[in-house]
Amino acid sequence: MKIKNIEKAAKRIIKAAEQKETIIIYGDSDLDGISSMVILKETIDNISKFNNVFAFSPVRNEGHGLSFQTLDFIKSKANSGLIITLDCGITNFEEIKEAKESGFSVIVIDHHRPLENVPEADIVVAPKQKGDETTFKEYANVGLTFKLAKEILKEKMSPMLEQSFLELVALGTISDMMIEEGENKEWIEKGLESIQMSQRPAIRAIFSILNPMNFSSKRDMVSKVNSALNSSSIDGHIHKAYLFLLESDFDKALETAKDLIEESNTKQKEVALLTEELIEKISKEDSSIIFEGSYVWKGEYLGAVASRLSNYFDKPVFLYKKGEKISRGTVRMPKGMDAVKAMDSCKELLITFGGHAPAAGFTVDNSNINKFEKCLKNYFEK
Repeated sequence: MKIKNIEKAAKRIIKAAEQKETIIIYGDSDLDGISSMVILKETIDNISKFNNVFAFSPVRNEGHGLSFQTLDFIKSKANSGLIITLDCGITNFEEIKEAKESGFSVIVIDHHRPLENVPEADIVVAPKQKGDETTFKEYANVGLTFKLAKEILKEKMSPMLEQSFLELVALGTISDMMIEEGENKEWIEKGLESIQMSQRPAIRAIFSILNPMNFSSKRDMVSKVNSALNSSSIDGHIHKAYLFLLESDFDKALETAKDLIEESNTKQKEVALLTEELIEKISKEDSSIIFEGSYVWKGEYLGAVASRLSNYFDKPVFLYKKGEKISRGTVRMPKGMDAVKAMDSCKELLITFGGHAPAAGFTVDNSNINKFEKCLKNYFEK
């Protein structure tokens, strides 16, 4: 059984590409979102060589998903067209309503769990929405996008293109820590089979610097690739990793790869230092959760720090970058705990929240931070 609405989404994208509508691919800024964007862009290129496609991601201070700020940015680039959200959008009710009222059609492709309902987009592809009867629902968003690409291209999907996509599916699925069962397991195995000999210049460039012979396993190799890609920056809503993965010139890809690996090494050192600092502080406390924030932390480091703290203390971890009026946070959970359910119990205190059971995020007004912490402690101490 096919995922609900995936055929509708494929037909609408084909129509937009063939009629040269403006298409905005809007993906989350993590590797799952970026790899999804690359697959969809290359899919559209295969059905229409002269398409009108732009690809954007949220900048750090705008949080995840389709914010009103990023919507204003999109509207500055196009009066109308088709917006396709990848790895986000499922909780952006008001923003999608605004996009439609501004003259855009909207397709949401999102693997996250919806809240009570889904936004009033033209088409929503989300295996966890009501009415979707597919058995397996734990895809990374890149897996969903791969299935969409197959639906769009059908017999035009060459074996070489499919294998190239599967390498991205493996990277994104592993990076997003999705369960390795069903199609996820199959795709990861197939992607890892060929990634060392990848034809994609970006991946070849990384391996020309990080010699695969130095890795203990293919998983270790993929971890280093993911670390480099996840360290890239966003300039003008365009993600450096997105452009890098699309690069067709090996020499240009090699120069970018050097920068990304240097950025990754810097990030790893700073993550290690912050983790050590927090371990020392938290070891002196006795609480059911770890709940910490700061004005000076770099938001892009918090996911890695939170994962290390959750593994070390075996506790739920909530870390946030404090802003002038609102704070944006990341959540990591020990096995068997559900971040989304925990935050849903405190949803009246949050501006936005969402994600998966083991990893999620939130936005909270600074006036509610202490109340949110207290609510979470009540939830976990039941």
